[in-house]
Amino acid sequence: MAEITAGMVKELREKTDAPMMECKKALTEANGEMDKAEEILRVKLGSKASKAASRVAAEGVVAMHISVDGKLGSILEINSETDFVAKNDDFLKLAADCAALVATKNPADIAALSALELGGGTVESLRMALVGKIGENMSLRRFVRFEAKGKLASYIHGGSKIGVMVDVVGGDESLAKDIAMHIAASKPKSLDASGVSAELLETERRIAIEKARESGKPEAMLEKIAEGTVQKYLRDVTLLGQVFVKAADGKQTIEQLLKAKGASVASFTLYVVGEGIEKKVTDFAAEVAAQAAAAAGNK
Repeated sequence: MAEITAGMVKELREKTDAPMMECKKALTEANGEMDKAEEILRVKLGSKASKAASRVAAEGVVAMHISVDGKLGSILEINSETDFVAKNDDFLKLAADCAALVATKNPADIAALSALELGGGTVESLRMALVGKIGENMSLRRFVRFEAKGKLASYIHGGSKIGVMVDVVGGDESLAKDIAMHIAASKPKSLDASGVSAELLETERRIAIEKARESGKPEAMLEKIAEGTVQKYLRDVTLLGQVFVKAADGKQTIEQLLKAKGASVASFTLYVVGEGIEKKVTDFAAEVAAQAAAAAGNK
């Protein structure tokens, strides 16, 4: 039996928002395996158990560049330590310049982007100079370059904290803007079911079966219930399956909207600043106590 430490319980609680005792029970049942414990909590407590897993805390901005003809573009995330720096004019210019370089120079990765010429030096030398000037670290995190099959549209929300770029074939500019805004609001994981991993779907299916079994549903109904749950999940997480946020009837899906307009979505990218990055939380009381203890030990 694996030892269940207070740190493990704390980590699971931060991921799931579940009560401490439930976290400890789940970890014990899972023999200390964090992923398995989280799955156990989802079965017991429902989807609310995973809501904290998406919490993000890194600062920065999303920057975008689209050519005049709407055929070439890029979306890029650059991070900083504080929101104050994320609003700095020099920082914002670096972000915009890098997005333009991604679109026009087509670098293979962050390392290649960092080596490109910019402002009399390179992107990396300019970044380092800015770090020295501002006194805070900043880093280029990720980017996507687009060569549109149709025409590119973008949407920025929340002080450049959420950014969307979408390639819409057919339709008009208004439709493309609406689709981009919908993506920012509803945050689909993929365009359609083909973009959702089989592993993820299997996890949803397994959880649905266990929840149905625990609620006393007959064994003969479990597969049907699981299939219904998976299909609902796909409608929730795929762009084409989602209900359009501005649907007049509250029912029209993005797929139906596009069909009515004679249009389609070739691809899209959604960036949320800091998504998936854990920010270090400082416990000032503990820090002061540790410093006091260290000072006492040095006497």
